[in-house]
Amino acid sequence: MSATLWLKEAVLESSTISLHPLRHDHAEALAEAAADGELWELWFTSVPRPETVTKYIDDALNEQAAGRALPYVVVHNDTRQVIGTTRFSNADVKNHRVEIGFTWYALRFQRTSVNTECKALMLEYAFEQLQAIAVEFRTHWHNHKSRTAISRLGAKQDGVLRNHSKNADGSYRDTVVFSIIDHEWLMVKRSLQHKLSRG
Repeated sequence: MSATLWLKEAVLESSTISLHPLRHDHAEALAEAAADGELWELWFTSVPRPETVTKYIDDALNEQAAGRALPYVVVHNDTRQVIGTTRFSNADVKNHRVEIGFTWYALRFQRTSVNTECKALMLEYAFEQLQAIAVEFRTHWHNHKSRTAISRLGAKQDGVLRNHSKNADGSYRDTVVFSIIDHEWLMVKRSLQHKLSRG
């Protein structure tokens, strides 16, 4: 089975948000979402500036074409506005492992149920449709908000990759790796459903 066939496009929907496959015509809407909070100023994330959104989408779609990724825009159901993006990435079809990453939301939707709903949809798709054996999350050592959010999902920390990658300014990034494995999914799903039921 090729990775392209494994990562099949699908619209994923919850009560508040929907995940739609990323397309080039989402560029303007993504730029507007990133401008809410000027998210590109967060040095430990990879949110595109308005002038780099097209390249950001090109890179994501190139990864999809290579069978390594499945990128989405996050759409707010009530307003039909694009409020962010996320993707499956680093797909390993042989071992049925995949990462969820490249996630960011407009500032006004941070600290709401959106991230929990988004991750619940993606995890359900990964474990119940793709039959993944593990879903991985990676984040910058200094991104404490992201590390806390990943832990709240029910993921466990696997370790820290020291000097994992080189930044544009010559510094090195330490990457914190988390994962949820297949036999943990039902308990994680129950926990996420409980969180969402409490608002």
